[in-house]
Amino acid sequence: CACSCLDTDRALALLEEYCKKLRKPEEQQLKKAIRKVMGIFKSSLFQALLGSFTKKTTRHGTISHPSLPAAAAYDVLGCPKI
Repeated sequence: CACSCLDTDRALALLEEYCKKLRKPEEQQLKKAIRKVMGIFKSSLFQALLGSFTKKTTRHGTISHPSLPAAAAYDVLGCPKI
């Protein structure tokens, strides 16, 4: 779904911006974990699963929240959900 790809790209951009702010030595473990999550978001397996999830929930009319990647990025960043 094009929508979920755009949400994934937005989530990745948010995570990348957050990572740029992590400069202290004690923040490097968090930065490493976020980079790992970003790698998962970029993986073809995650994209395939997300596409399948989005199609299934849309077909059943139950999707009423931001995509999984965007929601996860907002949670990690502590941002209010839009």
